Amino acid sequence: MENLLNVEHLTTVFRTYEGEVTAVNDVSFYVKKGEILGLVGESGCGKSVTSLSVMGLLPRKNSRIRSGSIVFDGQELTTLPRKAYDELRGNALAMIFQEPMTSLNPVFTIENQLREVIRNHDRSVSRQECRNRIQEVLNKVGIPGAENVMKQYPHQLSGGMRQRVMISMALINHSKLLIADEPTTALDVTIQAQILQLLKKLAKEEEMSIILITHDLSVVAEVCDRVQVMYCGRFVETASREAFFESPMHPYSKGLLKCIPYIGMSDQELYHIPGNVMHPADDEGGCSFAPRCPDADERCRASVAPMTEAAQGHYVRCFRCGASPMTSTEKEESDVSAGNE
Repeated sequence: MENLLNVEHLTTVFRTYEGEVTAVNDVSFYVKKGEILGLVGESGCGKSVTSLSVMGLLPRKNSRIRSGSIVFDGQELTTLPRKAYDELRGNALAMIFQEPMTSLNPVFTIENQLREVIRNHDRSVSRQECRNRIQEVLNKVGIPGAENVMKQYPHQLSGGMRQRVMISMALINHSKLLIADEPTTALDVTIQAQILQLLKKLAKEEEMSIILITHDLSVVAEVCDRVQVMYCGRFVETASREAFFESPMHPYSKGLLKCIPYIGMSDQELYHIPGNVMHPADDEGGCSFAPRCPDADERCRASVAPMTEAAQGHYVRCFRCGASPMTSTEKEESDVSAGNE
């Protein structure tokens, strides 16, 4: 299957009073057409900055892409003029955020906002054509009574309905890539399941590629085809969904899976990864996870391991991944957790 997006050696930095801080460090990944890629990691690890780099939405005053390549549908984005990028966003490239209320204008109706998305990229479309397309796309994302919803304002809709409106904005111009940044965090469990099923349906029926940014592994288990685990601005593991949940290799990935509560754990204390995420400004070289890793040695603290293919299609950034596989107890707990997701 052909790749829609290829990111090679992307490094994104922020300017601070103490100098430049690297938020995304030499990141490489790809997304195939019609694929759902899960970007996983704790808050502050660089997931959202990676997506904003791809979308060209980094704050211009204090951040920049220092190096690397972003090729979308055969087009290099890092050298794209601002006007051309503006034409691409909302058309072939789309993004939805965690809280849709902050993305929708409270003083305009849903119809007005969706019409603006259409006419920003095609001024020749008539008002009636816009209305027909809006009604069609609202029906497609499962909004009941689309004709009435079009006349409503964002505050009159529930959180799940507002998120469906945001997804419809990505569909209305037939976007090829949708970046969904924590799209279900603010929703209850029932609505979350509906949104995830909708994303799966869109990827299959519309051949839309999706980058799903989340820290919730149950979401990954539900919809993603592949998983990329990020820690302190670097990818530490990448694998298919099945390989990731069956045999995680990086100590951080194992820790994340052990943190998932499962039925039958009784009074057992919920596992947590000791320590805190390192601030990018405190990175002095070596593995960023070393201060929290029980298996770290001097080599880990002195240098960063390369991404190596430990199994077919399964890459990991760890010197000791082969020497410290998941124990039988850890494997059993991981299997139970994955089975309950």
